[in-house]
Amino acid sequence: MPSDRPFKLVQVDEVRWKIPRTGGMRVPGLIYTDTTTLPDIEKDQSAEQVYNVAHLPGIIGHSLAMPDVHWGYGFPIGGVAAFDLEEGVVSPGGVGYDINCGVRLALTGMDRETIFPRIRKVIDFLFVKIPSGLGSRGGIHLNKNEMSKMLKLGAAWAVRQGMGEESDLERIEERGALDGADPSVVSDRAFERGKDQLGTLGSGNHFLEIGFIEQIFDEKTAAEWGIFKGQVTVMVHSGSRGFGYQVCDEFLARMVKSVREERIELPDRQLACTRLNTSLAREYLAAMACAANFAFANRQILMHLAKTTWEEAIGISPRELKFRLLYDVCHNIAKFETHDVNGKQKKVIVHRKGATRSFPANHPALPAIYRHTGQPVLIPGDMGRASYVLAGEEGAMKETFGSACHGAGRILSRHEALRQTKGRSIERELQDENVYPRWVGRKTLREEFPEAYKDVSLVVDVVQRAGLARKVAKIHPMGVVKG
Repeated sequence: MPSDRPFKLVQVDEVRWKIPRTGGMRVPGLIYTDTTTLPDIEKDQSAEQVYNVAHLPGIIGHSLAMPDVHWGYGFPIGGVAAFDLEEGVVSPGGVGYDINCGVRLALTGMDRETIFPRIRKVIDFLFVKIPSGLGSRGGIHLNKNEMSKMLKLGAAWAVRQGMGEESDLERIEERGALDGADPSVVSDRAFERGKDQLGTLGSGNHFLEIGFIEQIFDEKTAAEWGIFKGQVTVMVHSGSRGFGYQVCDEFLARMVKSVREERIELPDRQLACTRLNTSLAREYLAAMACAANFAFANRQILMHLAKTTWEEAIGISPRELKFRLLYDVCHNIAKFETHDVNGKQKKVIVHRKGATRSFPANHPALPAIYRHTGQPVLIPGDMGRASYVLAGEEGAMKETFGSACHGAGRILSRHEALRQTKGRSIERELQDENVYPRWVGRKTLREEFPEAYKDVSLVVDVVQRAGLARKVAKIHPMGVVKG
């Protein structure tokens, strides 16, 4: 543990470590980890960022970190913080540059034995049909007027264009559109960056992956969700592309100035923020909602492209494929939600940066199909090991403002990943594990090799032991398209 920290971590129990309130902290910090995953957290500055976030005006409860936490811009990736509406702030660093980077999972009626002999053909088709990589452009070109409609409607815009079913919207967080989106506060530069990027995967850790259900932990919930052992799945991980990046970048610059004007003292300038009662906060939230809706529409289109491409690749009918959405969750978002604060129901704004909503059974925000099971919580791992499907639990409402982890959590920088994989063929190593990859970018596979991430099974185990979500099923990858 670094000796120059202004705090020390105190173990509460097997899966919780506390940063006691000290100095200018307004609330304590709380990190969900255990002795297995703690050493990874100690390697970077993420615990310091949890400590820093605890200084922000209006923060309530704890400054929180999930077990996949790692260093980010301002807030740690894997950080959660809620703020009251009277004294609180909104901070772009608590949302992230890739606004509503998120994951959706589709189920099929096919089993592993049927698709595995043809996995290369399906992945090759997907790689050709779905644009991926840095700056990739899709086949959808929108003028400003039509793009503004999409920014307000989100996934529903794509459904109205024939890309998906109306029933999909029930299976998307917030029905695939945040309220309050206002395209008039979005810059021309953001419009320009986003106008040709719908239906594109993006770069880095974004992916489209075909896997199969390797293990079921909760038979009852799995059956209700239509999940069976050996079932083939499709997972999409993407966000708001250059549009969201531009929104974040521009508002961060404005908030760096507003911090001085509002006389907000910060331990780190990357925590630039503005109080919720300002016009700047209202503008940012309206622009952020536009970016979130862009991401919802993008993932809806990507899922439609995956479905139709799959049908084309192996000459199968929609009735045979039985392709349907299980759920779509946000990762990087700030949302107004109602939570129990000191025994009273109170509206707050929850920042989830690299964290997933994890609402339990009977939560009023859930659609009827998930009201008695809790919402699906989708946790992607690395492309060589596993991903998980969980269900929200009541413990999340009591401790984390209805939040859980969002993935495995990176432990190696891209530079270090390249150093450690020098001379290795990651493609061959993946194929030796029966995972067929296609990728864009000379360095992508090496930067994203499995050991660059924590073992997602360890991360998910901490989440379950902490009572934030329960394991339903484990997915093993068969093929992946990486950006």
